[in-house]
Amino acid sequence: MSVKLAIGGAISAPLIAVAAVATVAGAILATPDPAPTSICAAGFHGSPARTGSLSAAQLANAQIIAEVGIGMGVPAPGETIAIATALQESGLQNLNYGDRDSLGLFQQRPSQGWGSTSQILTPTYAAQQFYSRLLQVPGWRSMSATDAAQAVQRSGFPDAYAKWEDEAQALAAAFTGGQNCTPEDSSDITVAAAVANAASYHIPAGVPSPIAAAISFALAQVGKPYVWGGTGPDGWDCSGLIMMAYRAAGIAIPRGSIAQSTVGQPVYDTNLLRPGDLLFVPGSDGTATAPGHVGMYLGQGILVEAPHSGLRVQLSSLAGYWRENLVSIRREI
Repeated sequence: MSVKLAIGGAISAPLIAVAAVATVAGAILATPDPAPTSICAAGFHGSPARTGSLSAAQLANAQIIAEVGIGMGVPAPGETIAIATALQESGLQNLNYGDRDSLGLFQQRPSQGWGSTSQILTPTYAAQQFYSRLLQVPGWRSMSATDAAQAVQRSGFPDAYAKWEDEAQALAAAFTGGQNCTPEDSSDITVAAAVANAASYHIPAGVPSPIAAAISFALAQVGKPYVWGGTGPDGWDCSGLIMMAYRAAGIAIPRGSIAQSTVGQPVYDTNLLRPGDLLFVPGSDGTATAPGHVGMYLGQGILVEAPHSGLRVQLSSLAGYWRENLVSIRREI
């Protein structure tokens, strides 16, 4: 199904969700990823006891859980509770098996009203369902993480979530920009993004060479800090990154996300996305008709963006926040 965009890139309604998009680093079904990579080993220099040793796919699933919580406006410590639950229930693996008919990251059961099998095995849907029920628990923010998780899950092992609280808190802080491992280190999702990039991303075959150049430039900036008004080389804001990436490819586009949302050709259907397409959401200071935030689609269900102050240039999943808030797509070539 396509969604018509208004003339000049203004949007009458948000674009509808992409069906079955791939998640960052290919969040997997059934079997665990055998190659462990701890956040700290990847450059996020916190305590290994707090972050554990997780694969790229596990980190990607933790990222999705955190992003869904942020997108739903779930206050802290909701993301910690959700990640701790998934660590206990599935080891942050999107399992297609479990006790009786339990499935997915949270081992939710179709027979208990959590959704269909295909829905539960969609990480964004599973996380949304968990948060929706958590928010209905009276006083959940004043509970311990394990008590809040148990109020949602009703597990036969109600104290099992407690052992994951430190690790979940460290992951949630990393993915929400809540704290740094050390003052000098990347403070956010950049680490998991870099892991995902190293594990799976490559520029797809057939991408026009100017677009490949723009993507390569943007990827080289991953990990650099967000700086309002930044156009590099040491810091970037969202539209500055996009403008300079395309300039590196020999393509001149305007400065500013609103202006960028009016150039190039509109794309009316998210199923038609191509690497290099510019994605626009209202952001914190924009609207559907004057979007305040822009990212570049890379294919494989991921995009590159300079998010906001306190974070760094990162790879993000199209699923969750971006897919649900997308208001415009523009294609330069």
